Amino acid sequence: MLRIFIIGFGLLLHASALANHSGQHLYDQNCATCHGFNGSGGVGVPLSLPAFLDSVSDNYLVKTIRHGRPGRIMPAFKALQDEEVNAIVAHIRSWSDKPAPIYTDKSVQGDATKGKELFAAHCAICHGADGQGGPGTGVTMSRPRSLPILAPALNNSGFLASASDEMIKHTLMEGREGTPMVSFLNDGLSEQDINDLVAHVRSYEKQAGSSSMAPVEDEPSILVSESPYSVEETVDNLVNAVESMNFRLIRIQDLESGVVEEGKEDKGQVIIYSCNFSLLNEALKIDPRIGLFLPCRVTVFQHGDKVLIMAANPKKMSDVFNNRELESVCRDMKQVYLDMIDEALF
Repeated sequence: MLRIFIIGFGLLLHASALANHSGQHLYDQNCATCHGFNGSGGVGVPLSLPAFLDSVSDNYLVKTIRHGRPGRIMPAFKALQDEEVNAIVAHIRSWSDKPAPIYTDKSVQGDATKGKELFAAHCAICHGADGQGGPGTGVTMSRPRSLPILAPALNNSGFLASASDEMIKHTLMEGREGTPMVSFLNDGLSEQDINDLVAHVRSYEKQAGSSSMAPVEDEPSILVSESPYSVEETVDNLVNAVESMNFRLIRIQDLESGVVEEGKEDKGQVIIYSCNFSLLNEALKIDPRIGLFLPCRVTVFQHGDKVLIMAANPKKMSDVFNNRELESVCRDMKQVYLDMIDEALF
């Protein structure tokens, strides 16, 4: 009997170890790029912050993974299985030696009208007048180095679907040590004031589409135009267009450069790199991932008897990045590409 118990206990420990390993592996695959491998944060919020783990329930973490934050960087991980989501949550929870708080779905009773006034006085400076959150992604370029996180969007459908009234109230009462979020109870508000604030935050649910992004299903991934000129002439025309638009020409490069032996590159495939550094700086503040398609790159490609000009469509990329703030920037960048190509084809 003792031997059976020892074997059974050993199997349980082994299963637990596998579960933890699975959770860490899944976290590293899906979350670490934004939240850090040890949960210290970056583009995403610092998940290992004790005050964060002490105030959020496992249910909140599960729903956040499932719903994401539409238009606010955090995607919805719909392809993960329930057991995979639970394993990720267990791994995140392993950074704390305290049990997860448990909240009910009971609504907090407050006056949303009074809460709106209190929000304007105490919360809007960080969370925005309409609860839209701080600008940018929260990485160093878009926030002071002293802040580990920018204020999240409270009017976001993903947040409102994940956070219970009790959790929001707890956060307002206790604050989040290590972040700019203070305890409003210690700051002089009464519990009823805090209930009113919760009611106001919950009222954001009535603002249909407040966190949605404009659909871009009809946007092509690649902008393509046919040139009536040769590859060499098209490249020269693009260089002139770049300079006339006050962009800086960075370099002209064979597409196969560094891929094939030097001197054997296909001269019918050329990339023109250019940049407007003011635009680049502003775009990177909003979302550093935009660096994946910046500086501006236009490819001239000999395809049979045709010469094509191609560029990635920035407007499509704003949808891929799930960042509502990028919409206007990427729309403007798309127009820059179109104007550049049109001038080269004139």
